[in-house]
Amino acid sequence: MKTIGGMQPYLFPYLGYFQLINAVDVFVISDDVQYIKGGWINRNRIQSNRKPLLFTFGIKKDKMTKNINQRSYSEDTYNSTRDKFLRTLFHSYHKAPYFKEVNELIAEILSYEDHNVSGFNTNSLRILCNYMNINTRFKLSSSLKKDEGLTGQDAVIAINKILDSHCCINAIGGLELYSSKRFEENGIQLKFIKMNEIEYRQFNEHFIPNLSIIDVLMFNSEEEVEELLKSYELRSEL
Repeated sequence: MKTIGGMQPYLFPYLGYFQLINAVDVFVISDDVQYIKGGWINRNRIQSNRKPLLFTFGIKKDKMTKNINQRSYSEDTYNSTRDKFLRTLFHSYHKAPYFKEVNELIAEILSYEDHNVSGFNTNSLRILCNYMNINTRFKLSSSLKKDEGLTGQDAVIAINKILDSHCCINAIGGLELYSSKRFEENGIQLKFIKMNEIEYRQFNEHFIPNLSIIDVLMFNSEEEVEELLKSYELRSEL
Protein backbone atom coordinates (compact mmCIF):
# COMPACT_ATOMS: atom_id res chain seq x y z
CA MET A 1 0.00 0.00 0.00
CA LYS A 2 1.60 3.26 -1.13
CA THR A 3 1.61 5.98 1.51
CA ILE A 4 1.86 9.70 0.69
CA GLY A 5 2.60 12.71 2.87
CA GLY A 6 3.41 16.30 2.11
CA MET A 7 4.31 19.71 3.47
CA GLN A 8 5.62 23.04 2.29
CA PRO A 9 9.45 23.14 2.03
CA TYR A 10 10.57 24.45 5.42
CA LEU A 11 14.11 25.54 6.28
CA PHE A 12 15.80 23.23 8.82
CA PRO A 13 12.41 22.13 10.25
CA TYR A 14 11.84 20.37 13.56
CA LEU A 15 11.97 16.60 14.17
CA GLY A 16 8.26 16.01 13.55
CA TYR A 17 8.63 17.15 9.93
CA PHE A 18 11.23 14.44 9.32
CA GLN A 19 9.13 11.86 11.16
CA LEU A 20 6.45 12.49 8.54
CA ILE A 21 8.95 12.13 5.69
CA ASN A 22 10.24 8.90 7.21
CA ALA A 23 6.72 7.49 7.66
CA VAL A 24 5.69 7.67 3.98
CA ASP A 25 6.78 6.21 0.66
CA VAL A 26 6.56 9.50 -1.25
CA PHE A 27 6.83 12.98 0.26
CA VAL A 28 5.22 15.74 -1.79
CA ILE A 29 6.79 19.17 -1.43
CA SER A 30 4.06 21.78 -1.77
CA ASP A 31 6.11 24.34 -3.65
CA ASP A 32 3.27 25.76 -5.78
CA VAL A 33 1.32 27.41 -2.98
CA GLN A 34 1.57 31.05 -1.97
CA TYR A 35 4.51 32.06 0.18
CA ILE A 36 3.21 33.42 3.47
CA LYS A 37 5.45 35.79 5.40
CA GLY A 38 6.02 34.87 9.03
CA GLY A 39 5.81 31.10 8.60
CA TRP A 40 8.54 28.46 8.76
CA ILE A 41 9.60 28.59 5.11
CA ASN A 42 12.69 30.71 5.77
CA ARG A 43 13.20 30.56 9.53
CA ASN A 44 13.38 28.27 12.54
CA ARG A 45 14.79 28.04 16.05
CA ILE A 46 18.07 26.82 17.50
CA GLN A 47 19.41 27.41 20.99
CA SER A 48 21.90 30.07 22.03
CA ASN A 49 23.08 30.67 25.58
CA ARG A 50 20.69 27.87 26.63
CA LYS A 51 17.68 29.77 25.28
CA PRO A 52 15.64 29.46 22.05
CA LEU A 53 16.89 31.71 19.26
CA LEU A 54 14.86 32.44 16.14
CA PHE A 55 16.91 32.69 12.95
CA THR A 56 15.64 34.04 9.63
CA PHE A 57 17.05 34.04 6.09
CA GLY A 58 15.70 37.07 4.25
CA ILE A 59 13.47 36.69 1.19
CA LYS A 60 13.85 39.01 -1.80
CA LYS A 61 10.99 41.51 -1.95
CA ASP A 62 8.41 40.56 -4.55
CA LYS A 63 4.67 40.29 -5.10
CA MET A 64 3.05 38.67 -2.09
CA THR A 65 0.80 36.64 -4.40
CA LYS A 66 3.72 34.65 -5.78
CA ASN A 67 4.16 30.99 -4.87
CA ILE A 68 7.05 29.54 -2.90
CA ASN A 69 8.77 28.29 -6.05
CA GLN A 70 8.62 31.84 -7.46
CA ARG A 71 10.42 33.44 -4.52
CA SER A 72 14.16 33.70 -3.83
CA TYR A 73 16.42 34.37 -0.89
CA SER A 74 17.78 37.90 -0.92
CA GLU A 75 21.08 38.14 -2.78
CA ASP A 76 21.84 41.35 -0.88
CA THR A 77 21.76 39.74 2.56
CA TYR A 78 22.27 36.02 1.99
CA ASN A 79 26.07 35.86 2.40
CA SER A 80 26.13 37.97 5.54
CA THR A 81 23.20 36.02 7.03
CA ARG A 82 24.87 32.70 6.22
CA ASP A 83 28.18 33.76 7.77
CA LYS A 84 26.47 35.10 10.88
CA PHE A 85 24.43 31.91 11.21
CA LEU A 86 27.52 29.70 10.98
CA ARG A 87 29.23 31.82 13.64
CA THR A 88 26.16 31.48 15.84
CA LEU A 89 26.21 27.70 15.38
CA PHE A 90 29.85 27.61 16.46
CA HIS A 91 29.31 29.71 19.57
CA SER A 92 26.13 27.82 20.47
CA TYR A 93 27.12 24.23 19.74
CA HIS A 94 30.90 23.83 19.52
CA LYS A 95 30.83 21.75 22.71
CA ALA A 96 28.01 19.51 21.46
CA PRO A 97 29.09 15.88 20.84
CA TYR A 98 28.35 15.87 17.10
CA PHE A 99 29.22 19.46 16.29
CA LYS A 100 31.99 18.79 13.76
CA GLU A 101 30.02 16.59 11.37
CA VAL A 102 26.77 18.52 11.69
CA ASN A 103 28.46 21.89 11.25
CA GLU A 104 30.10 20.60 8.05
CA LEU A 105 26.70 19.36 6.87
CA ILE A 106 25.04 22.75 7.45
CA ALA A 107 27.93 24.56 5.75
CA GLU A 108 27.47 22.29 2.72
CA ILE A 109 23.75 23.06 2.61
CA LEU A 110 24.35 26.80 2.87
CA SER A 111 26.87 26.72 0.02
CA TYR A 112 24.14 25.73 -2.45
CA GLU A 113 24.13 28.27 -5.27
CA ASP A 114 20.45 28.09 -6.27
CA HIS A 115 18.72 30.65 -4.03
CA ASN A 116 15.22 29.91 -5.28
CA VAL A 117 13.39 29.20 -2.02
CA SER A 118 11.86 25.93 -3.18
CA GLY A 119 15.06 24.68 -4.80
CA PHE A 120 17.25 25.67 -1.87
CA ASN A 121 14.99 24.23 0.83
CA THR A 122 14.35 21.03 -1.12
CA ASN A 123 18.07 20.49 -1.55
CA SER A 124 18.51 21.05 2.19
CA LEU A 125 15.82 18.47 2.98
CA ARG A 126 17.42 15.91 0.66
CA ILE A 127 20.86 16.33 2.26
CA LEU A 128 19.45 16.13 5.79
CA CYS A 129 17.40 13.03 4.92
CA ASN A 130 20.45 11.37 3.41
CA TYR A 131 22.41 12.12 6.60
CA MET A 132 19.63 10.51 8.68
CA ASN A 133 19.30 7.50 6.34
CA ILE A 134 15.77 8.45 5.28
CA ASN A 135 15.16 6.97 1.83
CA THR A 136 11.73 8.44 1.04
CA ARG A 137 11.18 9.65 -2.53
CA PHE A 138 10.48 13.36 -3.03
CA LYS A 139 8.01 14.81 -5.51
CA LEU A 140 7.45 18.48 -6.23
CA SER A 141 3.78 19.37 -6.30
CA SER A 142 4.51 21.72 -9.20
CA SER A 143 5.74 18.77 -11.29
CA LEU A 144 2.37 16.98 -11.11
CA LYS A 145 -0.28 17.51 -13.78
CA LYS A 146 -3.36 18.44 -11.77
CA ASP A 147 -6.26 20.87 -11.68
CA GLU A 148 -4.60 24.05 -10.41
CA GLY A 149 -7.99 25.37 -9.29
CA LEU A 150 -8.23 22.78 -6.52
CA THR A 151 -7.38 23.86 -2.98
CA GLY A 152 -7.27 22.38 0.52
CA GLN A 153 -8.19 18.74 0.92
CA ASP A 154 -9.46 18.50 -2.67
CA ALA A 155 -5.94 19.30 -3.89
CA VAL A 156 -4.45 16.75 -1.48
CA ILE A 157 -6.89 14.06 -2.66
CA ALA A 158 -6.05 14.85 -6.29
CA ILE A 159 -2.33 14.49 -5.61
CA ASN A 160 -2.88 11.16 -3.86
CA LYS A 161 -4.86 9.90 -6.85
CA ILE A 162 -2.17 11.01 -9.30
CA LEU A 163 0.45 9.14 -7.28
CA ASP A 164 -1.79 6.09 -6.83
CA SER A 165 -1.78 6.41 -3.06
CA HIS A 166 -3.98 4.29 -0.80
CA CYS A 167 -3.01 6.07 2.42
CA CYS A 168 -2.36 9.73 3.18
CA ILE A 169 -0.53 10.79 6.34
CA ASN A 170 -0.81 14.40 7.47
CA ALA A 171 0.64 16.41 10.31
CA ILE A 172 -1.60 16.42 13.38
CA GLY A 173 -2.56 20.03 12.68
CA GLY A 174 -4.58 18.78 9.72
CA LEU A 175 -7.20 17.21 12.00
CA GLU A 176 -9.37 20.30 11.63
CA LEU A 177 -8.77 20.64 7.90
CA TYR A 178 -9.35 17.18 6.47
CA SER A 179 -12.29 14.76 6.56
CA SER A 180 -11.64 11.00 6.70
CA LYS A 181 -15.02 10.39 5.06
CA ARG A 182 -14.09 12.55 2.07
CA PHE A 183 -10.80 10.68 1.63
CA GLU A 184 -12.47 7.28 2.05
CA GLU A 185 -14.97 8.19 -0.67
CA ASN A 186 -11.94 8.46 -2.95
CA GLY A 187 -10.42 5.16 -1.81
CA ILE A 188 -7.77 6.77 0.41
CA GLN A 189 -7.17 6.04 4.09
CA LEU A 190 -6.40 9.19 6.10
CA LYS A 191 -4.07 9.23 9.10
CA PHE A 192 -2.44 11.89 11.23
CA ILE A 193 1.05 11.76 12.72
CA LYS A 194 1.72 13.12 16.19
CA MET A 195 5.20 13.30 17.63
CA ASN A 196 5.57 11.82 21.09
CA GLU A 197 6.87 13.98 23.90
CA ILE A 198 10.60 13.52 23.59
CA GLU A 199 13.66 14.68 25.45
CA TYR A 200 17.32 14.20 24.73
CA ARG A 201 20.40 15.44 26.52
CA GLN A 202 21.26 19.01 25.60
CA PHE A 203 23.69 21.14 27.60
CA ASN A 204 21.86 21.23 30.92
CA GLU A 205 18.86 19.83 32.76
CA HIS A 206 16.37 22.25 31.21
CA PHE A 207 15.25 20.71 27.91
CA ILE A 208 14.20 23.09 25.12
CA PRO A 209 11.64 21.31 22.89
CA ASN A 210 10.70 21.70 19.22
CA LEU A 211 13.91 23.25 17.99
CA SER A 212 15.27 22.85 14.47
CA ILE A 213 16.53 19.42 13.41
CA ILE A 214 19.98 21.00 13.72
CA ASP A 215 19.68 20.81 17.50
CA VAL A 216 18.61 17.16 17.37
CA LEU A 217 21.59 16.22 15.20
CA MET A 218 24.07 18.12 17.35
CA PHE A 219 23.28 15.98 20.41
CA ASN A 220 22.29 12.55 19.06
CA SER A 221 24.15 9.68 17.43
CA GLU A 222 22.97 8.02 14.22
CA GLU A 223 21.31 5.27 16.26
CA GLU A 224 19.63 7.74 18.61
CA VAL A 225 18.31 9.79 15.69
CA GLU A 226 16.88 6.62 14.16
CA GLU A 227 14.93 5.95 17.38
CA LEU A 228 13.72 9.55 17.61
CA LEU A 229 12.40 9.36 14.05
CA LYS A 230 10.16 6.48 15.15
CA SER A 231 8.89 8.20 18.28
CA TYR A 232 5.40 9.10 17.11
CA GLU A 233 1.85 7.77 16.92
CA LEU A 234 -0.53 7.56 13.97
CA ARG A 235 -4.14 8.56 14.56
CA SER A 236 -7.30 8.34 12.56
CA GLU A 237 -9.77 11.20 12.63
CA LEU A 238 -11.44 11.40 16.05
